[in-house]
This record gives sequence, structure tokens and C-alpha cells, in this order.
Amino acid sequence: VTNGGKTTLAEKLKKMLPNCDIISQDDFFKPESEVETDERGFKLYDVLDALYMDEMVKSIHNWMNSRTSSGVVTEEPQNTYDSLKNTEDVYILIVEGFLLYNYEPLNELWNRRYFLTLPYEECKRRRSTRVYQPADTPGYFDGHVWPMYLKYKHELEENASNVVYLDGTKSQEELLSCVYSDIIQELKKLRE
Repeated sequence: VTNGGKTTLAEKLKKMLPNCDIISQDDFFKPESEVETDERGFKLYDVLDALYMDEMVKSIHNWMNSRTSSGVVTEEPQNTYDSLKNTEDVYILIVEGFLLYNYEPLNELWNRRYFLTLPYEECKRRRSTRVYQPADTPGYFDGHVWPMYLKYKHELEENASNVVYLDGTKSQEELLSCVYSDIIQELKKLRE
């Protein structure tokens, strides 16, 4: 969901996990001139066609093939199991975005899937506090953003499995703790 805390959560996890990188779907938006406009004059940013998804997939594959971290852990990993401390062979890529699970070429790549949700009113409130380039036009949230969220969420619920739904109204600390613990458990399983 837009403004659900995806980027904030990803950045906090990066600081806590060893050899962790982030690829953000927002970095793959097409220029405004290439984004379609509907009959109401709304730029259709909340659809897969507004993104260079093939480039995103290529970036993920490049990272997977290089298995290196572009960054370093900036804080001592907290509550990390001894088996993960100072482990140079653990590499984690967090891919964050709003249409990740609706793009078939990506679905074979995920070890874990998290989906942040927000109720309509909270989502609209948060969205109204953000400044976008180009700016949201009047009626854009109700006429395009929210309907696309509902459409893609419905598709996800019908087609994807192993998705962990997270309540975006919970505190950042609660969400971070939940996802971090889950990732540590997944790493333990992968290393067994």
C-alpha cells in the first residue's frame, strides 16, 4: 500500500542485517512523459506499465550473480544468532515496492514476502502529507491510487502464496521486530 512504511522498514532492516542491500521499485519509474494518462487526466503511475520492470528484474539478477554487498552494516546487528554474527557468506537483498508480487518474472525469486496493509482513511491521510513529483491532482487518490491498490491486492490474494500480511498501523518498532525475527528464522532454515 502507498505510504505503508515499506521504505522505512527496509532501511531499518538494512542497518540490522549482515551484508544487506535494498533495491527499490521507485527507482524504476518511467519518466512522466512515458506514463499513460487516462480519460480523467490522471497519470497512471500505480500500474506495472509505469515502471521499467524488466530493468528491475535485471538489477535483481545482477545483484544475485555478484553476491556482494554495496553497503556495510552501520549498526551492530541486534539479537542476531551467533551463527550469523560475522558471517561473510550471508547476503540479503530486500526488494521493496508496491507492485512486486503482481509481476510474474519476480515471483520465482522470493524467499519471503511481506505485504503492508492500511485502512483507507489512514492511507489517504498519510498520502496527503507527502509531496510527489508530479504532485497528486485533486481526486487522484480516490480515482486511481486506492482502486489500483485494491485491484492488485485482490490479484495477490488470489495468486500468491506464502505472503505475510503486516498491519501498517502498528508501530515501526513492532513491524521491524516482527519482520526481523522472521528473517532470522528464515536464515536459520536456509543454513540447515
